[in-house]
Amino acid sequence: MSELLEICEQIVSKAADNEQIEAVAVYSRETEVRAYEGEIESLTAAESHGVGIRVVKDGRQGFAHAGTFTSEDLVETLSEARDNLKFATPDEFCGITNSDGIKPAALDVYNDELGKVSTEEKVAMALELERCTREKDSRIIGVESADYSDSISESAVVTNTGIYASSKETGCSLTTYSLAEENGETQTGFGYSIGRRLDDLNIEKAAVDAVDRATRMLGATKPPSGRFTVVLDPWVSAQFLGIVGGTLNAESVQKGRSLFAGRQGEEVAHPSINLVDDPTNPESFTATSTDGEGLATRRNVLIENGRLNQFVHNSYTARKDGTSSTGSAIRGYATTPGVGVQALAITPGELSPEDLISQVSDGVLVQGVSGLHSGVNPVSGDFSTGAEGLRIRDGQLAEPVREFTIASTIQKMLSDVNGIGNDLQWLPMRAAGVTLVIGELTVSGA
Repeated sequence: MSELLEICEQIVSKAADNEQIEAVAVYSRETEVRAYEGEIESLTAAESHGVGIRVVKDGRQGFAHAGTFTSEDLVETLSEARDNLKFATPDEFCGITNSDGIKPAALDVYNDELGKVSTEEKVAMALELERCTREKDSRIIGVESADYSDSISESAVVTNTGIYASSKETGCSLTTYSLAEENGETQTGFGYSIGRRLDDLNIEKAAVDAVDRATRMLGATKPPSGRFTVVLDPWVSAQFLGIVGGTLNAESVQKGRSLFAGRQGEEVAHPSINLVDDPTNPESFTATSTDGEGLATRRNVLIENGRLNQFVHNSYTARKDGTSSTGSAIRGYATTPGVGVQALAITPGELSPEDLISQVSDGVLVQGVSGLHSGVNPVSGDFSTGAEGLRIRDGQLAEPVREFTIASTIQKMLSDVNGIGNDLQWLPMRAAGVTLVIGELTVSGA
């Protein structure tokens, strides 16, 4: 970590008069192992590192990046950033962020032991995951893939405006896709397990989930069209919440690309909804102590008791709106800072998924969607997406259904939430999932 900070300091020390400089250095190491039919189909181990340099002067910004840390390349990259500045359009809100005095949270999101795990151990986990998935049910005729992956990342940000920050994170995961067959029909299902260290991973859980998701869809038919109570499982609700989060950043609002533009302080969801972006929560797979500009991350309550409380900001959008950054800058070393949610979650309720389903007389449990991101209009909120799952009859899960669509608007869906599960699940994405009961959605099937 000290090496990355030293590299950034070396760059920033070359700042000229009336010139703001920001240096970002990143290092990452990733491994991926894929098992197929009892053999290792692929094994990839990769390291990457690089530096990004921003120079701001007289309201103009220049940026350049390089994939090496040699002294010659750092000097050349700084020179290129200065050259690019000459062609930039002046912007009164342009600038490198200043320290806001908030101390980064001490997070347990780095495990040194993960970097010491041998390749043989990783290969063994992938092979065991495939074997376990295949043997869970006689209807499983194959495993499309069984993957082990991990990542170790470090970053540092230094500026001549007072930022001096660094962070380290590790993560690992297991993912498996099963193929079930019965009476000539085939269905697929997936399962996963994620963690910060190898001991967090659960082969049994990933295999069981993959098999259950595939076998329970055997014999699926199209449901009738109509308006039904719809229950979203955590995997699906996380995807919807990710889309909601994408419209709650100030950049989208300022560019007129958000369905929530101009609605701050208004009721935008059912009063039971509290939507929080909290990258300081170590349970989140995307938790981090500092954002892309080196400011401390923090807990931001976006929707509180159904009312739109705030948007997330980086320093640029904050200056434009006359407010302060929420520690929500996101970036890689090869990009300038953007802004977005980092660890989004709905505050869970008190009832289990089983209790929520028992209250539904006629509905559909949605366990998978397809084409969701392309099927949502972030300005109007309209969405239509393919789905699959199980019918709910008299409070019980019934026959499997597939090849249907669910459609509504994000606004109406948030307003019609009438049940939130206690099963909050952090997933390998920027949003957590939880069982959500939507009072009524349009289902188009047979």
